[in-house]
This record gives sequence, structure tokens and C-alpha cells, in this order.
Amino acid sequence: MFARTLLERAGVRGDIARDLADILLEGDLLGHTTHGLALLPPYLDELAHDRMAKNGEPTVLSSRAAAQIWDGNRLPGPWLVLRALGAAATMARETGTGTVVIRRSHHIACLAAYLKRMTDAGLVAIIQSSDPTVAAVASHGGMTPFVTPNPIAAGVPTSADPILIDVSTSITSMGYALQQMRAGKQLPGAWLVDAAGRPTADPAAMVKEPKGALLPLGGIDAGHKGFALALLVEALTGGLAGHGRADPPEGWTGTTFVQVFDPGAFGGLDAFRRQMDAVAAAARGAKPRPGVDRIRLPGERGLACYRDQIAHGVALYPAILPALAAWAQKYDVEAPKALT
Repeated sequence: MFARTLLERAGVRGDIARDLADILLEGDLLGHTTHGLALLPPYLDELAHDRMAKNGEPTVLSSRAAAQIWDGNRLPGPWLVLRALGAAATMARETGTGTVVIRRSHHIACLAAYLKRMTDAGLVAIIQSSDPTVAAVASHGGMTPFVTPNPIAAGVPTSADPILIDVSTSITSMGYALQQMRAGKQLPGAWLVDAAGRPTADPAAMVKEPKGALLPLGGIDAGHKGFALALLVEALTGGLAGHGRADPPEGWTGTTFVQVFDPGAFGGLDAFRRQMDAVAAAARGAKPRPGVDRIRLPGERGLACYRDQIAHGVALYPAILPALAAWAQKYDVEAPKALT
């Protein structure tokens, strides 16, 4: 309620504020501390300077039986993505699959936060995102940043908990690197190159002049894989949207690809779950290497974190509430108290 009230007092329409606050909180509940309520202060700053729209609707530029393209009109990304998932799910129920590509939305926050809504309905969802105005990740073999981390997320239903995939095509996210930099920490490994092309664990190399760059997923040795995936995301976001890096920058923005599949139009939901149950059992049943207690599937740790925090309260990253203090004072909203 704290986040929603701040957004409403910043002028955001009620339904948009509700969905935006819900997705930010969902990010923290899943343990994504860089892409949850940590984003609320910069979002409020965008709103205060009219760089994020407070109300309105997306413009549908093209619509076919299983594909649509929207202009997001710089509306909050989480609200747009939830609308796009709904539209894609409706198409999928009718045709087997549905795809919505959104250009000119604002940032869409944590991709994993959207997925369980689809898997709970027995649907498979894929989300990909890029920001055509930002360059932070080098190509494989290069040292000049040219794309964003370009995340890929997917929700896969099983008979038990869903598989929730949310990975960057870079070796880490910008949010995590900046979080570690502000905390005065080094990264766990040489995940960047500095301006001279030398591998480094110093996250400040991403922002200090002359700038270095994040490495693609796979790092120095196998970064061709992340590089290739980043190009695929660019094709499915900016390419399909017809709007991206070839156009003048408009500020912090997002271009998003949303696709939903209905397994009922293919082999059937029960058969889909049976196959994915077998895959999940084989993965979990694999012998762990020394130092690993057991094999976990993507999303397993996040869902455990979600359940624990629903039961015992949300453990916010320490910097979040101090960063919101000035906004709470500005809009006369009482900040939540710590549970004792």
C-alpha cells in the first residue's frame, strides 16, 4: 500500500499505480532486490519530471489473429506488460499462441514477477526486453558497450511448482553491478572489461569514464553464446517493433516482446506437464558436484523466498527505505515500520 500511495500521490492513475506497485513488490518477494522496490525512487523521479506517463492507454498499431504491436506511449512498463500478457493469453486460447510487441513503454521491472500469473493458468509465457537508449554490454571479443543486458524470461507449468526462468544475456545485470558498486563491493568474478579491454571485477568500470562494459553471458571464454542471445532479443524487441537503436533516444524506455502458448492447442496441458515433470525429476535427481547440496530448478529459490516473506514479512534491501524517505516526506505518506 505504501508504494501504491506514493505513486497515486505522484499523479499516477489508480489502476496503473496498483499494478506497478504489485509488480515491484513481487520482485522483492521473489528475492530480486535490484528490480523490486529499489526501482521505485527512480520511477518517482521519472514521474516528477514527466518522463513517465501517469495515465493513458497504449496505441494498437497493428492487430492480427495471433500478433499485435503496441506503442506504449511511455506508460509504466509493468502495467503495459500485464495488459499485453492478458491480450496474448486471449489470442493463445483462440489460436494456440499470441504475441504482443510493445515499443516506447517505460522500464518493465522484474521479468520473473509476471510469470506465475500465466503458469497458474496452465499457459507458457516468454518475455524479452531491451532498452534502445542504453548501452552497457560489450559484444563477444569487444570492449565497447552496445546493448543492454537484454533479459529473457519464461514461465513453464509443471504438476507442482512452475519453472520460472529469468536470465540476462549479459553475465550479470546492470542493477546488480550498480548495487555492488554502491555497497563498495567487487563482483564475484571478472564480469566486465575496463576501457582498455582488461577483464575486471570492479563494477565501477561500467560507469566511470572512460567506460568499460559488462561481458556477455559466458564471459571472456564463452561470451559468444550470450552475444548471440542478445542479438536475438534485439531482433524480437526492436526489430519486430520497428523502433529501437536506429531511432533517436527518448530517455529511459523499454521495448518488450511478450508471447504466450496454450499447451492445449498442441499435445495438451496434461501431456505437457507430464513431460516437464520428467525433465524436472531428471534434473533434480542428477548427482550434485562437490560443494553443491542439491540441484535446484530455475525459480525454486525465488518461490521459497516468496512463501517465506509472505508468511514473515518482506526483507527489503537496506538501501530501499532510506532512498524513499524524501519521497514519503514530499507526498506525506507514512513509511512502513520494521516488524519486530
